[in-house]
Amino acid sequence: MGVFDSINISASGLTAQRMRLDVIAGNIANANTTRGVDGQPYRRQIVTLGERTTSFQNVLNQELSQSTGQGVRVTGIVKDETPFKLVYDPNHPDAVKTPGDPMFGYVRMPNVDIAREMVDMISATRSYEASVTAVNAAKAQALKALEIGK
Repeated sequence: MGVFDSINISASGLTAQRMRLDVIAGNIANANTTRGVDGQPYRRQIVTLGERTTSFQNVLNQELSQSTGQGVRVTGIVKDETPFKLVYDPNHPDAVKTPGDPMFGYVRMPNVDIAREMVDMISATRSYEASVTAVNAAKAQALKALEIGK
């Protein structure tokens, strides 16, 4: 393991958690958006993470040497397919206006749950802080190693 490997691994965690925080902020900002570009309510987005690998040769060398991983990366941002919430508000511009329709007066609201988003935000923030702590610890170790030669 190289001198900067632990810093690089922690930096990948910082990048991934920052992306999670950005997506969570977007979910919260659109919690009341009932009509998007496609005419549908906003659909919650979720960040998916995976192991960071660079090439087949690196993976092969890693497996042969039984070394640790190379960090984490964002593999994608997917839409949450849970159903939309229904709210009765006949005065809303997006409410169903057809008399006789069983959905008359209901508005389809985004599937964003603010409590869930806040829990995810706290989790991402704590993970970000843990990565910062790991970077600082690796930096302190490197500085102490440089002081040995004095």
